[in-house]
Amino acid sequence: MGRLANKIAIVTGGASGMGEMMVKRFVEEGATVIAADINEANLEKIKGEHITAVKLDVSSDESWKQAIDTVIEKFGRIDILINNAGISSEKTADQITAKDWELMHKINGFGPFLGIKHVAPYMKEAKQGAIVNISSYTALVGMGMNAYTSSKGSVRATSRAAAAELGGFNVRVNAIFPGTIETPMTQALTDAKEQMAMLVRATPMQRLGKPEEVANAALFLASDEASYITGAELVIDGGYSAR
Repeated sequence: MGRLANKIAIVTGGASGMGEMMVKRFVEEGATVIAADINEANLEKIKGEHITAVKLDVSSDESWKQAIDTVIEKFGRIDILINNAGISSEKTADQITAKDWELMHKINGFGPFLGIKHVAPYMKEAKQGAIVNISSYTALVGMGMNAYTSSKGSVRATSRAAAAELGGFNVRVNAIFPGTIETPMTQALTDAKEQMAMLVRATPMQRLGKPEEVANAALFLASDEASYITGAELVIDGGYSAR
């Protein structure tokens, strides 16, 4: 039996990048996975025998409600929630507008909060559950005075608060802090090639991370192997933050 046998898992941003890798890894370990994403074309590509595709705008309270209602109606429970969906930006502090800030926080910060808000009641009732929120190493090392760093810092704070509040219900909440990972999102940062090269040089392991390395960490935290781990912060950055 797999490490997630008979588990029902939701992965936001599950149709591409790290999220897609998590979906596939979880299925390999026996889970039935709901890939939740706003990109309908990518959802069509990823859905399969053990993968249910659900359209989700993580910044929308109503969209979350509809998605969770769909999952509960079909499967009756939710064992695992991975709050992975997010966006990035190349804009520097002097370029950021109020709209930029609001959008980044609506998706990266408010999104995970909404996920917990809508899923936690079912987990509390079942007296079990695992939530993994994807933050960023930028929330740990003060890198970049920008909306992305701020939004990922909010994920860190929300994770700790949720872990404290939900622990008594046997619902675990942990956070992962990836470094720069090879995904479509990082490849799209075309104007930041020099910065990317500097990041690699400053990383002790001298390379970017791989989506499967983050997926394996999420798998561990979502599994029963991590049954006494909550409020933890797992950094996957090749040693960058240890410098």
